[in-house]
Amino acid sequence: MSVSTVLGGILLLALLHHSGAAFGATLPGTNSASLAWDKSPSTNVTGYRLHYGAASGNYTNIVAMTGNQTTNTVRGLVSGVRYFFVVTAYTASGLQSDPSNEISFVPSPSTFPISITTTNRASLTVRGLAGQRYSIQATQDSINWTVIATVTMGAGGSLNFTDPNAASYSMRFYRTQPAP
Repeated sequence: MSVSTVLGGILLLALLHHSGAAFGATLPGTNSASLAWDKSPSTNVTGYRLHYGAASGNYTNIVAMTGNQTTNTVRGLVSGVRYFFVVTAYTASGLQSDPSNEISFVPSPSTFPISITTTNRASLTVRGLAGQRYSIQATQDSINWTVIATVTMGAGGSLNFTDPNAASYSMRFYRTQPAP
């Protein structure tokens, strides 16, 4: 019987987090990736290992987690570097499953100075990797974010975006995230 049969398949579900900067500040070293995966159906699993690296199939970093933890945030990723991630399950006796599907993520150095126009609209200068798609998100409470636009960065790595609804809110926060 193979290890993957004993431990069951794992599906790595999501990689959705990029710590963007607001108000023109760039926060180096704050790039992170939040990942979630399916719990193994096997009752023998005692933990998971998150493997990642800068080359597909070559995972130079391993984060071991014990118990039923099925999420993890990897911090300190370098902007512009593509990272590849897989998860494996393991047992107390050291058996390890086959890796999950591989996903990749490129943290980007998106920043956006904000100014208010004479008509009370927020004008953002979005900066990031040329050719990368970004979702521009807004919130009033820093908890519930709404995508208000999706843009593709031009060759110069910068574009202007004006929020036509900014005047409707007494306070509004913005962030960007790489879009699929």
